[in-house]
Amino acid sequence: MPHFQTWEEFSRAAEKLYLADPMKVRVVLKYRHCDGNLCIKVTDDAACLQYRTDQAQDVKKIEKFHSQLMRLMVAKESRNVAMETE
Repeated sequence: MPHFQTWEEFSRAAEKLYLADPMKVRVVLKYRHCDGNLCIKVTDDAACLQYRTDQAQDVKKIEKFHSQLMRLMVAKESRNVAMETE
């Protein structure tokens, strides 16, 4: 389970993982108040990518990335549903 040191590396790798097979990818956000750590994990059961931070500025980056992934997931599902109903 690789832990990425920089946000840019993690976001590129996570996006590639998602685009390779969108139906298998899961995203998990975990916050530990006692440590003040926020961890984002992206996995497709074969590969697992993690990024952990305790910096407030990184929280905004994670939030933006997470919302972008959610938009991609919704857009792909809505297209698939539209294709199935036709």
